Amino acid sequence: GSTDIAPVITTGNGHTNVVANNTESLKPLIYVEQMPQFDGDKDAYLQKNLRYPDAARENGIDGRVVVQYVINEDGSVSDVTLVKGIGGGCDEEAVRVVKAMPKWKPGKQNGKPVKVLFTLPIKFVLN
Repeated sequence: GSTDIAPVITTGNGHTNVVANNTESLKPLIYVEQMPQFDGDKDAYLQKNLRYPDAARENGIDGRVVVQYVINEDGSVSDVTLVKGIGGGCDEEAVRVVKAMPKWKPGKQNGKPVKVLFTLPIKFVLN
């Protein structure tokens, strides 16, 4: 119910509510003058590191998992949350690979590094 204080993550409607301290200046931005950059090819990184979970393969589960995360001022990845899952272990695998990403070049606003919020759809396709 509404009395819960723990972070609330809903996957049904595409909205993720994460309970955090409400300091406006520390909130991650969505658009900044200089967006963070992944060092190298992000798609190639995902392809190389994602493992198709056995449970998903055996049960014919495929589709799109959507993960949200923050690139911090130092380029590190944090606050990785699942926005939309498909089950079968795919959700956990998508979160694991995003958490394991190497540091990015941080985003900048007015020449200063800032936190930037990203939403990343990851496709699991059965061959």
